Amino acid sequence: MKFLNVLNKKFFVASSFFLAIPFSLTSFAASNKKPKICLVLDKGGKDDKSFNQSAFEGFTKAINNKKLNISPDSKYVTVREDTQSQQFIRSFSSGDCALVIAVGFNNADTVGKLAKNFPKQKYVLVDSLINEPNVRSISFQEHEGSFIVGYIAAMKTKTKQVSFIGGMEIPLIKRFAMGFEAGVKKYNSEIKITETYVGVTSSAWNNPSKAKEIALSKYNQGNDVIFVAAGGSSQGVFDAVAEVNKNKKSSTKFIIGVDSNQNHIAPGLVLTSMEKKVDDKVYKSIEDFVENKFTTGVIKYGFADSGIDWSHDKHNEKLYTDKELKEIERIKNEIIENKIKVPDYYTVGKKN
Repeated sequence: MKFLNVLNKKFFVASSFFLAIPFSLTSFAASNKKPKICLVLDKGGKDDKSFNQSAFEGFTKAINNKKLNISPDSKYVTVREDTQSQQFIRSFSSGDCALVIAVGFNNADTVGKLAKNFPKQKYVLVDSLINEPNVRSISFQEHEGSFIVGYIAAMKTKTKQVSFIGGMEIPLIKRFAMGFEAGVKKYNSEIKITETYVGVTSSAWNNPSKAKEIALSKYNQGNDVIFVAAGGSSQGVFDAVAEVNKNKKSSTKFIIGVDSNQNHIAPGLVLTSMEKKVDDKVYKSIEDFVENKFTTGVIKYGFADSGIDWSHDKHNEKLYTDKELKEIERIKNEIIENKIKVPDYYTVGKKN
């Protein structure tokens, strides 16, 4: 893929080198004015088996779709340090990127500021809310998905103890936690829930050893299901669930993944994943832009819009009975029909 080769030569450079030598963003004319799409990933990167990887897959799918006629010089970069967010997005905004896509709340402030400075530039911001006339903000109803996986956790726990592990205690992750707790309590109000966070700085999203330490402690204290929403740190929890189930004839401890379908990471040990359809929505945004159907504003995707779901596939299908599947589907439909009001930290939590 040409766009990746270009990237490797020009973008994965040290920060000091980035400051000294600006990126080359002058290939728009040479590509017969095919739109160049530029993607900025958050720290997890394209191989995080989660949110960033899903966004990258949607981006790649669009680039490879010849019908969309996108420039092969389209690029992606990964923010490794906080200061790079503004550097990358500003460079893309002042260059020849027709559409700039920024992933993750860590890039939200930068997009908000630069959207004002570059009013003609079109942006897509994934997983944050910004109201600017040139920005499409894509958000997901995480509380709805978290409610379902909380219900599943309660359905499957044997010890009546479950846990939530988040990256940082910020509103977005508290939204997951609140939805998860509500789902657990919907099934059985007597189940004990603990809530723990990996850290208090952005490094919390890339500290799998700390997350593993927390998860092992939770499992050893009797929790038999852990829902994790901690970016790159989540891998530590997957390592922990594999360790505690090692050499056992049947699984007794489980994990619930997040953002993308992570069932395949530890087949039989992942109850499900709270899946955001990031790949679909990134692809759709690019398609809309190319086909002159692009609109700006805030778009919220939930169950009703096929923006989120719980993952059920060959890797976890043996964990459920037909009766349980029907019950889960019933709860999901009641959320869609507003028969179940899922508490949202963005509205409920901030009042407390």
